[in-house]
Amino acid sequence: MAKKNYDDLSKKIETFVGGSDNVISLFHCATRLRFKLKDRNKADKKSLEQLEGVITVIESGGQIQVVIGNQVADVYEAILKNTDIKAADQEKESTENKEKKNVLNLFMETISGIFAPVLAAMCGAGMLKGILILCTTLGWLTAEMGTYRILYAAADGVFTFLPVFLAFTAAKKFHADQFVSVGIAAALVYPDITAAFSAGEALTFMKIPVVLVSYTSSVIPIIISIYVLSKLEKGLKHILPEICKRFMTPLLSLVIMVPATYLVIGPVADFAGKMLASGYTGVVGFSPIIAGFILGLLWPAVVMFGLHWGFAPIVFNNIAEYGRDTLFTITGPNNMAQAGATLGVFLKTKNKELKSLSGSAALSAVLAGITEPAIYGITLKYKRPFFIGAFFSGIAGAIVAASGAGAPTLLTTSILTLPGYIGKGFAGFCIACAIAYFGSAIVTYLFGFQDSMLPENDHNTKVKSAGEERIVRGEAEMTAPVNGKVILLSEVRDEAFASEAIGKGIAMIPQDGRICAPCDGVVSALFPTGHAIGITSANGAEVLIHVGMDTVRLNGAGFTSHVSEGQMVKAGDLLIEADLEAIRKAGYDTTTPVIITNTEDFAEVETAGVGLVMAGVPVIMLKMRGDKIE
Repeated sequence: MAKKNYDDLSKKIETFVGGSDNVISLFHCATRLRFKLKDRNKADKKSLEQLEGVITVIESGGQIQVVIGNQVADVYEAILKNTDIKAADQEKESTENKEKKNVLNLFMETISGIFAPVLAAMCGAGMLKGILILCTTLGWLTAEMGTYRILYAAADGVFTFLPVFLAFTAAKKFHADQFVSVGIAAALVYPDITAAFSAGEALTFMKIPVVLVSYTSSVIPIIISIYVLSKLEKGLKHILPEICKRFMTPLLSLVIMVPATYLVIGPVADFAGKMLASGYTGVVGFSPIIAGFILGLLWPAVVMFGLHWGFAPIVFNNIAEYGRDTLFTITGPNNMAQAGATLGVFLKTKNKELKSLSGSAALSAVLAGITEPAIYGITLKYKRPFFIGAFFSGIAGAIVAASGAGAPTLLTTSILTLPGYIGKGFAGFCIACAIAYFGSAIVTYLFGFQDSMLPENDHNTKVKSAGEERIVRGEAEMTAPVNGKVILLSEVRDEAFASEAIGKGIAMIPQDGRICAPCDGVVSALFPTGHAIGITSANGAEVLIHVGMDTVRLNGAGFTSHVSEGQMVKAGDLLIEADLEAIRKAGYDTTTPVIITNTEDFAEVETAGVGLVMAGVPVIMLKMRGDKIE
């Protein structure tokens, strides 16, 4: 679906808040734009409320809060683009002041945040490389032809100048100047210096010898360099006079960071990268079959927890060091294994809805390597197909490792990308993919799935909860995310929630601060302050959990997030820990609404009665279009 254009709405909002000059600051939370105005009398609240796309407008805490709903981030970006209203520094501060996360989670989240924006370009370039390999293998093109050279430039340019791409995304992640960051990356791949490296020249900087290394296609040096730049910029902005800060900060940043990267950061990071690459190849080389089996077996779980892109530095170091990667090649057949397991479900089930879902998921996995619908929607949901797929992923990984197959670029394994693996071990890789696909499909069909595994409610049986009848689709129920007292939304001291303008649901007065997932699904939104989180369930329900009223103003104090955006969660998984006592001492209400923000997509949203409940007890039941309530 095309992204909606909010340019017109953004300009009208600017007008009705009294113009850009009347705005002191703007930031957004999970559902609303929060304006701090110089003169609130200049704001036309009634006109704001009547705008298409605005749910309601609230005056609270010295702010004009324009409630938008799920599209708030898009409207926010449109306002920044089309008006002179500037983003508040509060956003950055809220990110920087968050409670410390688990080191591994923080590392994986950082790496994912840097690589995720460029994945589309890398995957497209990787597939183009695969097509060119196929064309030259079949004799349709030769390396001397102009057509080949131009297309190869399109395919290889992304990877050759990868530091430039990563500099831009790392700058956004570390809050450094993005164009100064790109300038540093450009200096690392500057043709004259690249030629000096190739020629083996001896360079010095102010009589200090420079250890030249190849920075084309490198990953670690530029990421570390931009992280250091982000700290340097903050220091410079504190010490430089205001009159010269604008031009002296980028000048000093370039003068300091480019030599520092060439003299220290680059060589050290390059050495670390070489050790990383040689350590990986040493482990695989010691026993390829065992290493391949373990990698393949564990990879589905790595993907499930969203950790797979944390291994991207190893992949690119392998390519830069050896000209090819084996890590993502060994784990690549996992796509085929999950596709096969999903195909097994498709062939076995007689449930029309499941057959439709599993068929499309299996097709997208095998043709395009997009496994999220297969894993989250099918195999993981019924467990046995997931483990069968993992086992055959391990078998395939052992075969690939033993064959020595590799890829010269980053590829997502699918039928369409197979040509990219042409070379050493290609036959073994194809055999491994076939075993993973057909083995998982056959075993899942014979032993891994039965329609009896479908939830009771999919067989139109009655299910009772707390003495009441409820909707008979178990996948369409939301459980209490925290121990506490359920109250009506109308009792919430916030007009947007109380009026059900954002959506129907319930509110809870929590007894403890452990906020858990109310359903199986994917974390679709996680505000940097950790006070609100959105989950999209398998059946399409969009659930918003908003911990406390106006707690976004705490800038993350008292909140610890245990998940990241895009992560798959199961009902009962810990999402957020909130220090309720600290929040109350700060003067904030801890009432926690649980809202179905896409209420209009359901025939009916039923809620449980008020009273004390334990986390995990059903509190919201959704009537799907065409379903029946018994």
